Amino acid sequence: MSLSKDLTIVIPCKNEGLIIKKTLGLLNLQNNIKGVNVMVADSSTDDGFKQKCILGSYHTNINVKIVKGGFPAEARNNGTKKITTPYVLFLDADIYLTNYDLLKNMVEQMKKNDYYLSTVKMRTDDNQYNYVYKSFDVIQYLTKFSTPFAVGGFMLFNLEVFNSLGGFNPDDKFAEDYHLSSKIKPNKFYVADKIVYTTSRRFKNKGLFYMVKMMIKSWFNRNNDEFFTKEHNYWT
Repeated sequence: MSLSKDLTIVIPCKNEGLIIKKTLGLLNLQNNIKGVNVMVADSSTDDGFKQKCILGSYHTNINVKIVKGGFPAEARNNGTKKITTPYVLFLDADIYLTNYDLLKNMVEQMKKNDYYLSTVKMRTDDNQYNYVYKSFDVIQYLTKFSTPFAVGGFMLFNLEVFNSLGGFNPDDKFAEDYHLSSKIKPNKFYVADKIVYTTSRRFKNKGLFYMVKMMIKSWFNRNNDEFFTKEHNYWT
């Protein structure tokens, strides 16, 4: 049975045409994905964006639509406007789903257990940075009974709950994913023992020290709304 009545996917994107092309191609191979809408919230300054990633025959199962972008928080919110499915999946443009039953199984878990938010484990394409994501696994385990910790690269939300929380804070310039996920009741949060892959470009562009520092600061400032609204120039 198709996921089209249950799920809409939202992907913020900025000058990532060649990167998102692979993401969309792998999405197209997911089982039960036929007819699912994928909202690409585009902030690109590259005029060739549509030609590079959207217009093509490689995604015959999914319906790709371009909507207004912005900073990641604003872009994610824009992608949810006018959607009617009970669940929305927020992906980053460089998230590669290689388990072709992943979305079907995740939606089934959301329905069966009435979860509000679910996520997965992340790994990069460069093994030298994977200890950072493995540390996320530990944080998720240690905080699962107190403060949910979800990485924005993969956040599967109950849409009604997402809207009731007001969505992502559009003023957030950094860690809008963690800021919102920390508001979910622990017993309504699920971390699947599944892995998705992302690129290591942020670690390479910003530097490992910077990325780890900002992740730690996000944790300690989780109740400080002002911290998340500062300009951190994270999106590269």
